[in-house]
Amino acid sequence: MRVATDIGGTFTDMVYVDEGGQIEIAKGPTTPPNFEQGVIDILKNSGINQEAISTFIHGTTVIINALTERKGAKTGLITTEGFRDVLEIARGNRPDLFNIRYKKPEPFIERSLRKEVTERLNYKGEVLTPLDKEQVKELVNYFKREGVEAIAVAYLHSYVNPKHEKETVKLIKELWPEVSVSASHDVTKEWREYERTNTVALNSYVQPTATSYVNRLDNKLAELNTESQKFIMQSNGGTTTFEEAKKVPINMVESGPVAGIYGAAVLGDLIGEENMIAFDIGGTTAKCSLIEQGEVKVSTDYYIERNDRNAGYPIKTPVVDIVEIGNGGGSIAWLDEAGALKVGPESAGAVPGPVSYGQGGTEPTTTDANLLTGRLSADNFDYNVDLNLVKEVIKEKIADHFDMTTEEAALGIIRIANSNMLNALKLISIRKGHNPQDFTLVAFGGGGSMHAPALAKELGVKKVVIPVASPVFSAWGMLMSDLRHDYIKTFIKRLNKLEQSEIWEQWNQIDNEAYEQFNNEGIAKEEIVFHRYADMRYLGQEHTVKVPIPDGDWSDEHLQRIVETFHQLHEQNYTFRLDGTETEIVNLHVTAFGKVEKPKFKKRETSTTLEDAKIETREVYFENPKGWVHTDVYNRELLPANEPIKGPAIVEEKAAVTVLYQGQTLRVDDYGNLIIETGAR
Repeated sequence: MRVATDIGGTFTDMVYVDEGGQIEIAKGPTTPPNFEQGVIDILKNSGINQEAISTFIHGTTVIINALTERKGAKTGLITTEGFRDVLEIARGNRPDLFNIRYKKPEPFIERSLRKEVTERLNYKGEVLTPLDKEQVKELVNYFKREGVEAIAVAYLHSYVNPKHEKETVKLIKELWPEVSVSASHDVTKEWREYERTNTVALNSYVQPTATSYVNRLDNKLAELNTESQKFIMQSNGGTTTFEEAKKVPINMVESGPVAGIYGAAVLGDLIGEENMIAFDIGGTTAKCSLIEQGEVKVSTDYYIERNDRNAGYPIKTPVVDIVEIGNGGGSIAWLDEAGALKVGPESAGAVPGPVSYGQGGTEPTTTDANLLTGRLSADNFDYNVDLNLVKEVIKEKIADHFDMTTEEAALGIIRIANSNMLNALKLISIRKGHNPQDFTLVAFGGGGSMHAPALAKELGVKKVVIPVASPVFSAWGMLMSDLRHDYIKTFIKRLNKLEQSEIWEQWNQIDNEAYEQFNNEGIAKEEIVFHRYADMRYLGQEHTVKVPIPDGDWSDEHLQRIVETFHQLHEQNYTFRLDGTETEIVNLHVTAFGKVEKPKFKKRETSTTLEDAKIETREVYFENPKGWVHTDVYNRELLPANEPIKGPAIVEEKAAVTVLYQGQTLRVDDYGNLIIETGAR
């Protein structure tokens, strides 16, 4: 049996598949701050045989939570003499250009814990000044006195030659074996001093937290006699072992959300959809990502806490290109100082949750609004719902202020939430030069299917897919993921001066590193697949374009194909090309996949009719036509394949609801996915 678990802000999800390919799902409350307990609870409550688990895959929010809540370890930084303030200086470009009160983000490591040592390499990696090991010893003693729990080491030009970083780490471990220590060359081999230093600083900051969490989860699983292969989802859309995850935990910063994006790409391959927008609505956030020609976009230009007022903090590790906003089922509706209605980003979370949960929540949420308008049924909640209390809260907090009915106020909450989500979808598509009409929207998460049909119509998307296991689709995506490691190395060379031997020496070094890492994870050499890329630019430019590198030797003809591909991609990204201008490579990027066995897709077998699937007809409050509408409600599990359902209608399943609007049509495909024609033009 293969099991995948995903921790969200409100719920912990689980998907498990047996030898026959039968997929089952389970859902339970998230249990902060002991998140691993929620995983164990859902394993026990599902009733599965824990000893039969052969593969366990996990997605976690522990890393991003430690960063956003500032609950990491007390961290010290050792860097090259003259560079202790690189985290403070940061970058000169600022998002809020005309704000005279603008302040740069405060570094995660305070200045008193940022220390310098005498050492220096030049840009070629040649030693100019040897490492002063006595200074390192003094700093170790200083950090001990200060109660430091983790140490980050970042030296100038160590991405070319990590000699001094390796010597420093070795010395620290000899003098102080208990402390967590990480060096920048183990985290990223890309240039850009500030980004690289900040990345290793954040890696060290979360390392004790990550190690403690992974160890606790590992021990809890062992108590259940679960002797399985254990993997953790990484931000690049692939998995790694528990042991590897503890070495570079910053690679798990978006561990949970990216699995659903990768799962959408796998689903697209199955149903013949290459261009998709993956859209995940949970209890706390909504996340979306663009998939073009079946490829999930991965970038190292990732930031946390970045917005139009804040420069944020760069993390130079591979992360799926994802837009995330604070809007979900638990998002709280509130009035700002001017009396305007807002929804999110604050969430009721798992505790106390929405008012409808009856667990002490006092603020109206998106879930409460969907319940009041009939989109959700009180019969499907795990709690005893006091509908009168929900009405009272929405009336008192929202409706009375606008002098409107409770239903109108609830619909207003849904419309504001939809507007926020629509902006996120535009950021990932229209703002990046893509026409949404050329894409299919794949919606999942507890709220994805409820909001997607309305959003798709407004965005101009003609088709929506609600996949099998949509409420726990991120966990489903983990079951479809291979082990993956990205190796990115700065290698600046003009293409017209590039020697074949030089480039093959670099590729071979990266390949050997990948073989060694996968060997430690138990993956045979023949199961490893490489995808090669080069970050390229015109000579004199600052920014690069990622160019896929086809197999073959670096002959003149091969180079010409690569340059032509670069011109095309540059024009697509920046609207112009400069034929005849000299080009250069900046970074080499190898994505290595360790192929693992995955569940086989099974076609669905049903002999039911639409009448068998119909649960009831109930009143649902719609905007168009406005008012209460008699709406047929269906059980998703009993829907027959390829029988059209015309909106308005509602399809219910365990932990999710699909809302079909007037003018829209729904059918079930052979695999059990819901396919919605939105009526968009």
